[in-house]
Amino acid sequence: MDYTEQFDHPPERTGTNSEKWDKLQHLFGTEEALPLWVADMDFAVPQPVQDALKQSAEHGVIGYSFQSDAYYEALQNWMRSKHGWEIQKDWVVFTPGVVASLNFAVHTFTEPGDRVMIQTPVYPPFYSVITGHGREVVENPLQRDEAGRYTMDFEHLERTLDSSIKMFILCSPHNPIGRVWTREELERLEELCAKHDILVVSDEIHGDLVYGEEPHIPFAMLSERARNRSIICTAPSKTFNIAGLNTSNIMIPNEELRNAFALQVNKFGTGHISQFGVVATQAAYNGGKEWLDQCLAYTRSNMEYVQQYIAEHLPEVKVWMPEATYLLWLDFGRLGMEQTDLVHFMLHEAKVALNDGRAFGTTGEGFLRMNVACSRQLLEEAMNRIHNAIAKRRQHENGELVEASSNN
Repeated sequence: MDYTEQFDHPPERTGTNSEKWDKLQHLFGTEEALPLWVADMDFAVPQPVQDALKQSAEHGVIGYSFQSDAYYEALQNWMRSKHGWEIQKDWVVFTPGVVASLNFAVHTFTEPGDRVMIQTPVYPPFYSVITGHGREVVENPLQRDEAGRYTMDFEHLERTLDSSIKMFILCSPHNPIGRVWTREELERLEELCAKHDILVVSDEIHGDLVYGEEPHIPFAMLSERARNRSIICTAPSKTFNIAGLNTSNIMIPNEELRNAFALQVNKFGTGHISQFGVVATQAAYNGGKEWLDQCLAYTRSNMEYVQQYIAEHLPEVKVWMPEATYLLWLDFGRLGMEQTDLVHFMLHEAKVALNDGRAFGTTGEGFLRMNVACSRQLLEEAMNRIHNAIAKRRQHENGELVEASSNN
């Protein structure tokens, strides 16, 4: 099936209780901005998922559900075919979301006052899942190499890691910069964490959204030691645009860790999956590959369009092209604007809603994050708005310079 027409003309989302579209006034103070912020796609889900959900709804009974053998087989087959990872059914703990899982992990395996390391700039909830439980954030800022690519700062890691750090929350692939970590990077990180007895919790929700030849490597695949010292957080939500179903599968090969984690999940009564979550996940993993392949091609084309547009019209802006995700990390630092002014300018002058880089940490100053999982038409309108607003600002600044020069 060719999904191009659906990607070019996605469903109207206003008036559907869409956080991305219907909360603009509440979150941004304007309804006029084009929403290219929160990480969900504007695209309709794969046809097999739609068909399975319709069939389930037509049955008419939506009662308590559970994951059958067919559910686990679909998950196992996907992990095997997509990542070459052989997982066991009993490794899987269900949770209603990866962020919930990070909270459970911090609550279960650390104590108040313990230190937890993250690599910044990073997905904003990484901060709150740590501080919200009374733990201390320790940052390992990512660095840019000579080619302008973000890399792990292993010298800083070696200086900073010690026994006071109890957990390392890894973002793999990384959000917002889109790095797909190499085996060498992951193995070195694993070695350092093992040296200091640090548990690795790996958020791999974007693991299926990889471009190019560098594969995503689940952290637990690195070695037997890594498998026994890690918690792998996965979900079909970003892959197939079904985040609203709150369905995540957490892989914990170590039985002791798994039992402790599952105990906390069950204590809070969140270990049950919805009927639609079962149906959609199973259908997505069994029949969603064709849709995903076309979706990745479409979003990559959108990224390349933005990159080319900026090169031609907005030389002040730098694009960090990702190796995974449908998110662009855009550097507006050369505009010389304070971050608060930059966000206000983008919302009220360009009328485009992007994510504020400061939410990802202090190293996000000067940056904004853009979601390109939308129609090309919408993206073109957004880029034209940004271009026109910056051009108007240039003219204003040049006019002031001319006036000041003539006054002298």
